Amino acid sequence: MSPQHGTRPSGHGGGRPRRRDRTEPGPDRAPAVVDRDELRADCSSCFGLCCVALPFARSADFARDKPAGRACGHLRDDFGCGIHARLRDEGYRGCTVFDCFGAGQKVSQVTFGGTDWRRDPASASAMFAVFPVMRQLHELLAYTAEALALPAARPVHRELRRALARIEKLTRGDAESVVALDVNALRGEVNPLLLRASELTRARVPGKRKDHRGADLMGARLSGADLRGASLRGALLVGADLTGADLRDADLIGADLRDADLSGADLTGALFLTGAQLTAARGDAATTLPPSLGRPAHWAREGSAGVVADA
Repeated sequence: MSPQHGTRPSGHGGGRPRRRDRTEPGPDRAPAVVDRDELRADCSSCFGLCCVALPFARSADFARDKPAGRACGHLRDDFGCGIHARLRDEGYRGCTVFDCFGAGQKVSQVTFGGTDWRRDPASASAMFAVFPVMRQLHELLAYTAEALALPAARPVHRELRRALARIEKLTRGDAESVVALDVNALRGEVNPLLLRASELTRARVPGKRKDHRGADLMGARLSGADLRGASLRGALLVGADLTGADLRDADLIGADLRDADLSGADLTGALFLTGAQLTAARGDAATTLPPSLGRPAHWAREGSAGVVADA
């Protein structure tokens, strides 16, 4: 997903971070190094960074052009979004499918110590440069933490814990050190661990598992398809018909699900699936989701295309 505008779970912004309790790992899970809640966007503790730092171009996803470093016209004085409740209706669908993975509050409250770019204009350019890098680091943290929670991935838990600790330490560096990071190189080190964790987990799925890694499945007719335990890593599934598909334990890291129809699909145990991917897709009340992910509000409002297609 390209860095665009941001999902805003709250219409308010700019406050201090809320105190959170750490969740104790279960008996078959590796101990956590980071609080998973800190990898979820908390707009009330962010200075509207996704609304300022990142650019967006006028398109079906954004009603207007906005260059990087310029505040969106809908950003309020308290850093909340003035049209948060109507983003999709106002032509800002792209805002609803972006997830900073908690990078916004990290940059606002940790890197810059709670001083916002309006009160300290001299820090603005540095803050806006740090945010997209931090977002990538937090995305890596989220995936690595999820891999650590997979019991079948125990053979790589030690390496995953080391990677998690290293990335978390990098996120707490100063602005200059964060901006200077080679995130692509870091991804190159972490991705093999995530892939191994996925393979170990999906190996428990009986039968032959389909490999659609990086496949172009744009508009594919996959209604009712057996994709249990499949690799759909980086697959292009834009507009695909996945109604009633079995996606249990499928690896969906980086899969493009924009406008894919997930109505009635079973996503139980889906690996590396994010809320932003679900928000970009369509679904209904019959779509089965992992317990950690909520059902996007627009699913109930917009409904499904209801197209019946070949498996």
